[in-house]
Amino acid sequence: MSRWQPDARGRLARAALDLYDERGFERTTVAEIAQRAGLTERTFFRHYADKREVLFGGTAQLLERIATAAAGVPADAPPLDVVVAVLDATAEDFPETRRSYARRRQAVIDAHPELRERELIKLAHFSAALSAALRERGVPVREASLAGEAGTAVFKVAFARWIEEGDGPGIGPLMRETLAALRAVTGC
Repeated sequence: MSRWQPDARGRLARAALDLYDERGFERTTVAEIAQRAGLTERTFFRHYADKREVLFGGTAQLLERIATAAAGVPADAPPLDVVVAVLDATAEDFPETRRSYARRRQAVIDAHPELRERELIKLAHFSAALSAALRERGVPVREASLAGEAGTAVFKVAFARWIEEGDGPGIGPLMRETLAALRAVTGC
């Protein structure tokens, strides 16, 4: 096996997604993923806890990005400015080169209830991290929760649109458009 090639984590993720497409999520084993990536099962488990986590890796980095982006906003900025800064920062994690992968990943998730549940948990963590960042800035709990949920909804709607559109705008502009639509709906 060619274990010493670079980017083991990325190779495992690509191999897993290819196998999920070919065989289905349930019929794919960790051993098959590792073999397809040219790695061992032991290496797989150094990078991922299980085959589900291949689809949800990066959550810790995303939550850290939320906290960092929120901390970078001036202290006197209104909560919605913090939400915008967080959305702009998370857009960096979704370059155009990942759109096809994201589309394939979402198709696997959409086809399996247990993965949809895991995706909802990830979104709940996004909302909780954004709400916590706002509370740390002195925003009252209720308003921080509302802004966190609104920011998460904007992210979710923009992400769905981003993966649906082949060559449309990037996710950053889509999040801005979605936020503008939210403002129009609420009359703000």
